[in-house]
Amino acid sequence: MGATYIHCGAERHLGRESMGMVMQRALPACAEELRARYAGAVQTVYLDPPFNTGKRFEMKARIGEKGYRTGSPTLSLPAYEDLWPDREAYLAMMRETLTLARDLLKKEGTLFLHIDCRMHAHMRLLMDEVFGEHNFLNEIIWSYQSGGRARTYFPRKHDVILFYAKSRAYYFNLRAVPIARSEARSNHMKRGVDADGRTYRSIVSAGKEYRYYDDEPTYPGDVWDDVSHLQQKDPQRTGYDTQKPVRLLERIVACATQEGDLVCDLFAGSGTTAVAAANLGRRFLCVDQNPLAVAVMGKRLSQTAAGRPMGVCFDVEAPCGADDCTVEAEVFPAITSYTVRLIGFDSPKARRAGIEGLDAVDQWYAGFVQGDAFRSCAASVRTVGTPALKPALEMPVCGGEPCIMIVDIWGNRRFYLPKRRY
Repeated sequence: MGATYIHCGAERHLGRESMGMVMQRALPACAEELRARYAGAVQTVYLDPPFNTGKRFEMKARIGEKGYRTGSPTLSLPAYEDLWPDREAYLAMMRETLTLARDLLKKEGTLFLHIDCRMHAHMRLLMDEVFGEHNFLNEIIWSYQSGGRARTYFPRKHDVILFYAKSRAYYFNLRAVPIARSEARSNHMKRGVDADGRTYRSIVSAGKEYRYYDDEPTYPGDVWDDVSHLQQKDPQRTGYDTQKPVRLLERIVACATQEGDLVCDLFAGSGTTAVAAANLGRRFLCVDQNPLAVAVMGKRLSQTAAGRPMGVCFDVEAPCGADDCTVEAEVFPAITSYTVRLIGFDSPKARRAGIEGLDAVDQWYAGFVQGDAFRSCAASVRTVGTPALKPALEMPVCGGEPCIMIVDIWGNRRFYLPKRRY
């Protein structure tokens, strides 16, 4: 059965109970809107900005069920450009971003700026300027082993995360991020067993014995070498360049926030910050101008919490996709639920690329239109583990018009209201 096109725009107004907001916006253009809506509301900000590399970054997109099963064919799609006229242009962008982040933070808030050796020194000075040198907390070294090996200099195997507070009333909980004791770091200590049978390591200093029990937690310092970079075959990989591991973001979110707090990422990329926040019961505000980034985030969030729908708004600035695409779908009503069946999808852009039908669909969602908002109730997304889209989704009977959202392999999202037979 044919489906008529509804609208292409913002998913808004899901209310205070929503888990998070994902905004597809160019950051300078939406700065004032963010200030108006979120000033003083954010507990922590994580920023993984472009590193001023002078490169164009891409995402490898798989096509259809066959593409996910075999790893090919793929499309190389633009993710973002890290190209600047000069260093001053880059620093001006970062000054605006850091000033915005400071304005969004609560008095108790903190910021983590993830950078590498190219701009680290400049960012340290800029952070001192915007946040105040007295609010510097840590220069965290994230050390990893993946990547190539240089021969003309020592291999560059670390990033730097600058950790600043907005004020001296900041919140921080080191005990929220325990780590396993490292055997390598305790081999100089004497092993022992106390009267209760607990094993420990001990060292004597200035005539006093210090004991460290094996069953007691230890905590990270400012060198993090226990969190691996994403390997080539890591199941977390989305194909989005410069993706960071969830464990890294979970450590940051856990130590700097409490359950229910709002976490913000203004260069959201593949959405790792949103996933980490959702895993830990925090709310999130993620911004990225690339529709592919928003699509990757949506896919990852649909798989969070055992695939249960999350109250997430996708606030899109500009229309996504053209209305010359059509969907074939059917809706079967029952007493307490709807069954929505996806039959076909026709996209002129896909046809020009030699991609047929549902192969051009990467994700689809069933839900309701309520006012100018779309609320997702069920989802099917392509992954390596589940390469085939579900042909049918079930959702409860709720107020509003039954609607489906299609996300194609280019990250464009479109909304359709299937024609009724009843």
